[in-house]
Amino acid sequence: MSEVTIYTQDQCPPCQFVKQYFNEKEIPFTEKNIKNKQFKNELIDLDSFSTPTVLINGEVFYQVDIESFNKALGIH
Repeated sequence: MSEVTIYTQDQCPPCQFVKQYFNEKEIPFTEKNIKNKQFKNELIDLDSFSTPTVLINGEVFYQVDIESFNKALGIH
């Protein structure tokens, strides 16, 4: 099973879209809202300054790219 983490923030429509996508595909994920300072620092450590930032099995995705998500997850 793939390990998926999504860095989010409140009032972020793309964050909602990405979470909905993974829910519809029934892919479990961990959400880390950057209002939590620890999660915000983790995001910065990934050289990312925007949400959503998605990690799939350690690979970082800095933008919403469903095709790349599918490829990383082995979904055709």
